[in-house]
Amino acid sequence: MKSQFPTPAHQPFLSRIRVHLPELQRAEHKLATFLLDFAGDVASYDAQELAQLSGVSKATVSRFVRRIGFESFEAARRAARSERQAGTRHFTPLGSAIGATEPPMQTLTALNLGEEWENIAWTFERIDPDSLDSLATALLKARRVWLIGHQISHSYASMLYWQLSRVVPDMRVIPQAGEQLGDHLALLHADDLVLCLALSPRPSVIEAALQEVLMTGASCAVISDESMPDDPRFAWHFRGRIETPTPPSNYAAISAICHQIASMTSRKAIAERPEHLRRTEEINARLRRTENATTD
Repeated sequence: MKSQFPTPAHQPFLSRIRVHLPELQRAEHKLATFLLDFAGDVASYDAQELAQLSGVSKATVSRFVRRIGFESFEAARRAARSERQAGTRHFTPLGSAIGATEPPMQTLTALNLGEEWENIAWTFERIDPDSLDSLATALLKARRVWLIGHQISHSYASMLYWQLSRVVPDMRVIPQAGEQLGDHLALLHADDLVLCLALSPRPSVIEAALQEVLMTGASCAVISDESMPDDPRFAWHFRGRIETPTPPSNYAAISAICHQIASMTSRKAIAERPEHLRRTEEINARLRRTENATTD
C-alpha cells in the first residue's frame, strides 16, 4: 500500500522524524522522541519490541512509519540500518558514542566547532539577507515589540531583549514566571510586532499562541529550529539547524540569527535615531558618575 504521508526518498531517517514532529499525535510524538534519543538502536528491534520499549502500541509504530514516508516498519528499519552502516551525520548510534574511546580534547573541540560551522552554513544558506533587513526596519517602526519564548526559547527571547532594549524602547518578554500568555496576547495591537522563539521542544501552546497573534493583524516573526517546516503565514520565518550526531543539540546557528537581528537593528537605530541614543548615553553616564561617587 502506498504511504499516505509521502516524504522525499532521499531524506535521512532522523530528518524525516524531525520534519513531521510538530504534527504528530501524542502517542506518535512519544515514539518519535524515543527514536531521536536512541536512534542507533532502531535497527536492532522489531516493531513489537520497539513498541514495548517506547511505551506505545504496535499499531502506533506502524502508523508512525507510514506517516514519515515508509511503506512498512521493515522498510524504515532497513533505512535506519543502511544509514548506521554508512555512518551518516544524521545517524550516530548512541551506544557507540558512549562506548567509544574519547578523542583528544583538541580533536573534540575541532569536531564541535566543525558541527557549529556546518549548522551555521546550512542556516544562512536558507536566509535572505533582505528578510533580516526588513525585520530590523519593522522592529524599529512597531508600536510595541513582544518577544515570546518557553523553556530554552525564553532564554533566547531574554537575550534579544537585552541586546535590543536600548534601540527598541517598548519591548516585552512574555510570559514571565507565573504569568499566563493569554493575558498579554489580549493586549496585542495591529501595529505591534511579535517575535516568537519556537525552538524544540515546542509546547502545543506556541502554535495556538501564534494563531492568536495572526488573528490580531500584528506582524509576526518566528525563529525556529529545522524541525519546524517553513510557514508562509508568518511575515518572517528563520530556521536554524541545531542537529548534531550526538546530544546535546548545538544552538550556535540560533545565536547567530539573533546576533544578526540585533546587529542590523542597532545599526539602523544609530543611523535613524542618533539624538535618542546620544541622550541615553548621557543619562547613563551621569547615573554611573553618581553611583561611583556614592561607593567611593
